[in-house]
Amino acid sequence: MIAFFGMGFLGSNFVRALRRRGEDVQVWNRTHDRAAALESTGARAFADAAEAARGAARVHLTLSDDAVVDAVLEQARAGLSPSTVIVDHSTTSAQGALARIARWRERGITFVHAPVFMTPQNALESTGIMLLSGPRSVIDPLRPVLSPMTGRLLDLGERPDAASAFKLLGNLFMICMNGGMADMLGLAKALRVPATEAAGLFEHFNPGPMIPGRIKRMAEANFDNPSWDLAMARKDARLMQEAAAAAGIELMALPGIAARMDAELAAGNADKDWTVIAQSAVR
Repeated sequence: MIAFFGMGFLGSNFVRALRRRGEDVQVWNRTHDRAAALESTGARAFADAAEAARGAARVHLTLSDDAVVDAVLEQARAGLSPSTVIVDHSTTSAQGALARIARWRERGITFVHAPVFMTPQNALESTGIMLLSGPRSVIDPLRPVLSPMTGRLLDLGERPDAASAFKLLGNLFMICMNGGMADMLGLAKALRVPATEAAGLFEHFNPGPMIPGRIKRMAEANFDNPSWDLAMARKDARLMQEAAAAAGIELMALPGIAARMDAELAAGNADKDWTVIAQSAVR
C-alpha cells in the first residue's frame, strides 16, 4: 500500500495514475476535501496524517516547501514503521533534504528526495522526468516502483542532495527563461509589435538547440574565438533598453544582464565571446 500526502494538481494526478495501475493508495491533505475528492478513484482519504501513513510501504509527498514537509512528516510520524520509505517529490532546499535524510535515518526510516520536472498532465500520464540520487543501497530497490511514475528516472549518482540541487538548477533556468520572454514581449510592445505576432517568431526560430553548446562554452570558460563578441552584444542590449525606455516599458531580466556585461567590458573583455558574463560563476 502507498500513502500520498499533498493533493494539489501534481499530487492528485499522481494518485489517479497510481490507481489506474491498480495500486492501493491512501491519501491525506491539509484541506481534507481535496483528499476526499480522490475517493472517486478508489483511493482512501484520511483526515489524520498518521492514520494515512499506517501500513504504507512508501509515503510520497508533493508539498510546498521545507517547513511544510517537516511539519507534515511530524504529524505522520506515529504511523510510520521502520520498513516505510519516504519519497519526497517536493521542491525544497538541498540543505533541507540533507537534514531530513539524516534525521529520518537516525529514526530508522529511509528518506529519499526525488523531485520532478513534471506538470500535472505529466503526472497523470506518467511522463516527464523524476530526479533521484543517493547511496545505491537506497536507490536501486526504488527503481522498479518509481520508474512507472515517470517517463524518465534520472539518476544523479551517490550524492544524496544532488537531486535537490539539479531541481533548483532547472527551475532557475525556467524562471529566467520566462523572465526573458516577458522582456521580449515588453520590447515588442515598445516596438509596436502585437504580442501574438512576437510569439510567432518561435514558429521559425528555435533557440533550444543552442543551449547545450552555449552552456558548455560557459562551463569550460572558453570565451576566446567569439561567435558574438561582448561589445556587439552590449550594443544590441543598449538598443533594446533604449527602445523600451522610450516607450515607458520596464524590462525585468535585461537590465541585470546588461550590468554584468558592463562589468566585463570594464575588465577589458570587449573582444571575448559574450558568454564571458558567466566568468565569475565558473572561475
